[in-house]
Amino acid sequence: MRPSRPFAAVSILFLALGSRASGQGLPPVPVPPENPITPAKAVLGKILFWDEQLSSDNTVACGTCHIPSAGSSDPRSFLPPSIHPGLDGLFGTPDDVRGSMGVVRCEPGGGLSDDGVFFPNRGVTGRKAQNAIASPWSPSIFWDGRAEGPFVNPDTGLASIPSGGALEIQALAPIVSDVEMACATRTPAGVAAKVAASKPLRLATNLPSDVQAALAADPTYPDLFETAFGSPGVTAERIAFAIATYERILVPDQTPWDLFAAGNPTALTPDQVAGLNLFLAPPPAGAGCAACHAPPLFTNQTFRNIGVRPWPEDPGRMNVTGSFADRGKFKVPSLRNVGLRAPFFHNGGVPSLTLVVGFYNGGGNFPDNQDPLINLLGLTLLERNQIVDFLQNALTDPRVAAGLPPFDRPTLHAEAFPANPLVYGPPSLGSGGVAPFVVAFAPPNLGNPAFTIGVGRGLGGAPALLAFSDQPAPPGLFLFGIPIHVDLVPAPTIVPFALAGSGPGEGYASLTAAIPDEPALLGASLFTQWFVVDAAAIGGLAASRGAALTLFGP
Repeated sequence: MRPSRPFAAVSILFLALGSRASGQGLPPVPVPPENPITPAKAVLGKILFWDEQLSSDNTVACGTCHIPSAGSSDPRSFLPPSIHPGLDGLFGTPDDVRGSMGVVRCEPGGGLSDDGVFFPNRGVTGRKAQNAIASPWSPSIFWDGRAEGPFVNPDTGLASIPSGGALEIQALAPIVSDVEMACATRTPAGVAAKVAASKPLRLATNLPSDVQAALAADPTYPDLFETAFGSPGVTAERIAFAIATYERILVPDQTPWDLFAAGNPTALTPDQVAGLNLFLAPPPAGAGCAACHAPPLFTNQTFRNIGVRPWPEDPGRMNVTGSFADRGKFKVPSLRNVGLRAPFFHNGGVPSLTLVVGFYNGGGNFPDNQDPLINLLGLTLLERNQIVDFLQNALTDPRVAAGLPPFDRPTLHAEAFPANPLVYGPPSLGSGGVAPFVVAFAPPNLGNPAFTIGVGRGLGGAPALLAFSDQPAPPGLFLFGIPIHVDLVPAPTIVPFALAGSGPGEGYASLTAAIPDEPALLGASLFTQWFVVDAAAIGGLAASRGAALTLFGP
């Protein structure tokens, strides 16, 4: 039975006062002695974290999936292209995951290949992106905790950080993942070589002031690495050290809860205080959230199976430990800035905090190995709303929400409007009623050593043509029923291909070429379109949409 209201009111007052009396704010960030924090290293890490050139195709930065205003997670998780089909491999079924878009499957050198699931779209991670801002305090990182020390230098095989180093391990993992940021078989040494040859943040705009100052003093990556480390060598270990250092200076300690815990009684509204105490108090007086989400970190760094989905869909921690007792367990995430971070849980399966609190109130959905702390709570609608108010507002650092220092960032090329490349116009259908899909994601920047444009969903094994022109076709132009998106006068440049793959909708090809770093090309435009020879298509050619490329610098 729930306590009477007079008792509940007294317990709320007691808990609120106790929270304030014991609130010390966030503890100091653990820093391995092998990688001390310095301003030069932190700003280098910031530049690397937001540089899309760290990916093989220049489309994804570390920060792409960790936007501060989205709680340092991925706001694209709500978008249909960010769906992973889950264990059954079928889209639109209950085990789908709202993950993060990465790169289109590519081979060494940049040529595209069919991954059998996502192609010709980008690959998608099998879990929701976590809150990178909360990671510096964690001894193990990722939902399954697979990033935990020691940190081993990938070039030497020796432990650079014998104890700890989870942040350094995590920093390198996505950069060599062929779903997240890399072509197949990419190595940390290959990443370092590309970084050394790249102009820092060449693709980004609206650079923060500290980044501008650093680049004014050190305009190249070797210059930046020399200032940060004492010599110009660009190595995978130093990349990891710099990114981890940047993440360690992101301390979200100016939430209303922090002010309240420091002694400001007006920092929280009465409903938020009530929500806080329901959060803190164990059942039956409250929800008992703090058993796992303990202040001030709002996580106890443990792994729990809370019954979100059947564990065989994703064994979680069991994949790391090999212990059947860990089946379906995932890292307890910090709730700092959780109000910015929808959708929720490791699968991104719950779109709002209201539904999250409702989930816990109902005691979970899948009981096999479910944590014994997950039980029916019997919270009233008012109580649930008060907890949501506390989570949504009291744990949000306004600097994070607004992208203010140290959480400021540049604008990524992928966020540019209009997009560049810009895909336009209608396609036409080929065999199987499928239209060829133009793969045009890579930015056409001057000096890009491996710009790639491709086609998918054509007739496998069929001849194909890639047409280039410096002008678009007149709007609405059709020739023998075929939509035309490149100017035909003068005749466009034609590059012939034979599509790989077999059968309707299974054919693909790509062209990879270096874009010269020539200032005279700045602002030049190219208009491209794919045509697949296909007897089942109107006019004998199945046409893709057009893609407009505007060469840009600096």
